[in-house]
Amino acid sequence: MSLDINQIALHQLVKRDEQTLDLVLRDTLLPTNAAVEEMMAELHRVYSAKSKAYGLFNEQSELADSLRACRKGENDFLSFTRAATGRLRDELAKYPFADGGIVLFCHYRYLAVEYLLISVLNSCNSMRVNEQLDISTTHYLDINHADIVARIDLTEWETNPESTRYLTFLKGRVGRKVSDFFMDFLAAAEGLDTKAQNRGLLQAVDDYCSEAQLDKNERQSYRQQVYSYCNEQLQSGEEIELQALAQELPPIGDKDFRQFSSEQGYQLEESFPADRGTLRQLTKFSGSGGGISLNFDALLLGERIFWDPATDTLTIKGTPPNLRDQLQRRLSSSDK
Repeated sequence: MSLDINQIALHQLVKRDEQTLDLVLRDTLLPTNAAVEEMMAELHRVYSAKSKAYGLFNEQSELADSLRACRKGENDFLSFTRAATGRLRDELAKYPFADGGIVLFCHYRYLAVEYLLISVLNSCNSMRVNEQLDISTTHYLDINHADIVARIDLTEWETNPESTRYLTFLKGRVGRKVSDFFMDFLAAAEGLDTKAQNRGLLQAVDDYCSEAQLDKNERQSYRQQVYSYCNEQLQSGEEIELQALAQELPPIGDKDFRQFSSEQGYQLEESFPADRGTLRQLTKFSGSGGGISLNFDALLLGERIFWDPATDTLTIKGTPPNLRDQLQRRLSSSDK
């Protein structure tokens, strides 16, 4: 992995009681060694694989102002991180779920792009066996479950200040989201709506097929082609590009897919991140609620699965063998 660490700093938030979060600030940057490089490579990998929301700084963002000054050399990176950790503590202390953690700031370069990653990592306990086969307690950073993370694409931010996607962050817990206080700390607002872009793509695909008057099998074949391209992009960590997608699809009439989507006003970006859950709707129907979970291939609708919208009833012909076996056993036991 071509990840080059420029500067990295660690600080700590310590929860003393229900109302107090103390700061423990390093006086020096963290030296870059093999262990630090391995940790950042893992954090970068885990973060890149997660579904993220996009945002941009507000005009009044104190963090953005401090970061600009740091980038211009008006203050150093360590001072920037120490002040930012203080602001983070002040924001986090407003919330009842506030916990301590290790606050990490890392300025690094990956594939010719500069990033600043900010995260609050939890420490966990585990057991280890030493060379004498004795068991002892060890502490480790829970990187795989990190949910308080934001990353600023410094290259995008500085070269394209009108962008709505240079800042990414993770959506946090259900209810009062962890991400809420983090967005307050960053003084940022949500930008590009990835799910809306993907939903718009699905609508454009359906409308494109309708205009061409494709039959059911042709429509599903088209959807499968779209899904295959988008899923490949998702797996490789690349974005969906309308021009490339249009080249993958056979044109219908005198317009290709990109021309159609542009003329019909779907407001799709030329490129945007894939959203796995939304794209799955190209080939699957799924839903859950009221104790029922359903998931079936779209091709089965109208063949083995029938929906009556008037009565909101699904009829399934031919149940899966393992489900049928469970039903038969239950019926047999209830007859006794």
